[in-house]
Amino acid sequence: MGLKPSYKPMEITLIKRDKTRTYLRTQLGISPSTLAKMSNGEFVAMSVIARICEELDCRIEEVVEFIEEQPLDKEKER
Repeated sequence: MGLKPSYKPMEITLIKRDKTRTYLRTQLGISPSTLAKMSNGEFVAMSVIARICEELDCRIEEVVEFIEEQPLDKEKER
């Protein structure tokens, strides 16, 4: 087990700012693959997070948080 990123705070911040993920892609040049990584809870470059914070005028906590990774239940996989 370990920590993994969650970008749910970013979704909330986008809603509060009346912005969309498409806005981030077009205005900041964030690639679709990076946005897909964020949707899947994968790590992205700190420079991307910094650009988002700067554009949305927010703190890092309003973009990403770390959550405990849930262990895979081998019984559920069968």
